[in-house]
Amino acid sequence: MAKYLLIESRDPFDSNDTGSYQALAGELVKQGHKVTLFLVQNGVLPARPGTKSQGLTDAVKSGVEVLADDFSLRERGIRADKLVAGVKAAPLDVVVDQLVEGRKALFH
Repeated sequence: MAKYLLIESRDPFDSNDTGSYQALAGELVKQGHKVTLFLVQNGVLPARPGTKSQGLTDAVKSGVEVLADDFSLRERGIRADKLVAGVKAAPLDVVVDQLVEGRKALFH
C-alpha cells in the first residue's frame, strides 16, 4: 500500500479537470492506497456546499482524507464550520509532514 498526497490548487469553476483529479484520489483508495487530497488556494472553493462540491463528497465517501488549507479558506471568507461534510480545515504544515513521511505527491 502506497501513501499519496494530492494537492489541488485549481478552481473548479475555471478548470474543468478538477473532477478528474478528485476521481483519481478515489480510485487510488479503491486500489488500497492511503490518500490525502489537500485543497489550497482556489482549490478550496468547492469545499463549500454547492454545485461543484459533489466530487469532494464522493471522494470523502470513498475514503479519501480531504483537507482544506485554513489560510486559503480565511482568505476567501469561507468558514471552517461551513465545509462539505467530511472536509476538514487544516494548516499547511500537514503537507510538509506528509512529504517528510515519504508520501508520493502530485500537484494540480
